[in-house]
Parts: sequence; C-alpha cells; structure tokens
Amino acid sequence: MVLVGLGTAAAAATLVVNAFRSNLVFFFTPSQIAADEAPRNRAFRIGGLVETGSVHRDGTTVHFLVTDTAKSVAVSYVGILPDLFREGKGVVAQGRLEADGVFHASEVLAKHDENYMPPEAAEALKRARGGQPDSTATLVVAQPDAKTPGGKTGGNPQ
Repeated sequence: MVLVGLGTAAAAATLVVNAFRSNLVFFFTPSQIAADEAPRNRAFRIGGLVETGSVHRDGTTVHFLVTDTAKSVAVSYVGILPDLFREGKGVVAQGRLEADGVFHASEVLAKHDENYMPPEAAEALKRARGGQPDSTATLVVAQPDAKTPGGKTGGNPQ
C-alpha cells in the first residue's frame, strides 16, 4: 500500500514538473540571440526597442527589428499590434526563432507608460547601453485576431 502511494506521488510530481517545464518561457536579448544563446524552434521571449525605420507591413504580417542598441533581431508577427506599438519604444515578443533566423512572434507586448518594464528587459537595455539608465514601461498584450471592447477590430494605423 505504501509503495502504491509513493508511486502515485512520484507520478504526480513528474506530471507537475513536466507541465511547469512546458509552460516556462525564458527571456533573451538580441545580443544573446546573436551570440547563439537562445534556443531554436522553442518558445521564448525577446525584448528591447523597436528599431526606428524597421517596421514594414505586408497585409496582416508585420516585420520589424528589435534591438538592445548593440544587436538587432528580425521579428515577424501576424495579427493586430497593440495601439501603443511604436518605433523607438519598448517591446517584448513571445515566439520562436526559426531556421531562417527570423523570430516568429505569436504575441507582442508594447509599452504602456514610463512606470514599468520587466526587470529582464530593463537590465538587458541597461547592459547594452553600457550601464546608462533607461526609462521603463508597462506592457500591453496584443494577440492575433484581438478585438476591441466594442467588438471592432482594433490596431495601430502605422
């Protein structure tokens, strides 16, 4: 009876650990990605600034560069961007770095105000700028096919 209980507990612990691992999403900077520290074909987050002049739209697909002021990574996203998405502003994207070297985002988060940024993103920008402080910001989530409260499709007119 004790062995059955221990076996059940071990199986439950294994399931919990596997579920935690599958939902764990790491954060990487463009410099870390350029140094080949980020996983390929596995979900993670990239954060930095949207490089000025890099945003290009092709139908519902948006291509842009994320930079930490030292390195840049090409990002492709299909869907509606948050209204606060702007060139030169902070962004965090979740997705996968594919074999083509492009980060294919499934979710894009944009700055909301100058009060909060994930600690990892703020520290990465600070390191890339040689220790100079940067403003921080809150994030707004955009997901593909998002709708505004009134049911109308929203988006950034850029």
